[in-house]
Amino acid sequence: MYLINAPFFLRWYYAKVTFNRPRSEKKIYLTFDDGPIPEITPFILDTLKEHGVPGTFFCVGNNIDKHPALFARLLSEGHTIGNHTYNHLKGWETDDEVYLDNIARCQERTQTNLFRPPYARAKKSQLRPLYDNYEIVYWDVLSGDFDESISPEKCYENVIRYTKNGSIIVFHDNVKAIPRLTYALPRVISYFKEKGYAFGTL
Repeated sequence: MYLINAPFFLRWYYAKVTFNRPRSEKKIYLTFDDGPIPEITPFILDTLKEHGVPGTFFCVGNNIDKHPALFARLLSEGHTIGNHTYNHLKGWETDDEVYLDNIARCQERTQTNLFRPPYARAKKSQLRPLYDNYEIVYWDVLSGDFDESISPEKCYENVIRYTKNGSIIVFHDNVKAIPRLTYALPRVISYFKEKGYAFGTL
């Protein structure tokens, strides 16, 4: 089970975490988790370039090491990079020291002030030491592109229904997201451009 829109209780429990940018500006933020990988990250980059919009990529350190040229493309095309741990760890199931060391290992590659816990599953004890050096970013719109039980159309509808000023939207550059992401991403961008939204990076 997952929640498309971040509910009040989650925002209350993680009070220091960023869920959205200010609602006053007609701007939204596309973010992409888990890459970079050759199967889908190039499609995302080509789509963003075609539409002239930026993205924020929360990268897994191990994928950076496996695909350095792709990571270099992310940087050269002006996108923002975030830390998503080195091995895509579930914080709830990981010892705190191991988790923090894994973040530090990814940070050697990303050199960023942004961190997003994989699965949004991190203990407060794991997040507490990070606040001085990172903005910890969750989201307020989860596309559901990773969910193989939903249709591409449903993925698109999830984003359209819940996005508003300042929304941070999550897509994934991982293999299981491909059918939904390739359908939804270009349509989402076109829809919100037509509505007069700007696109920013975190």
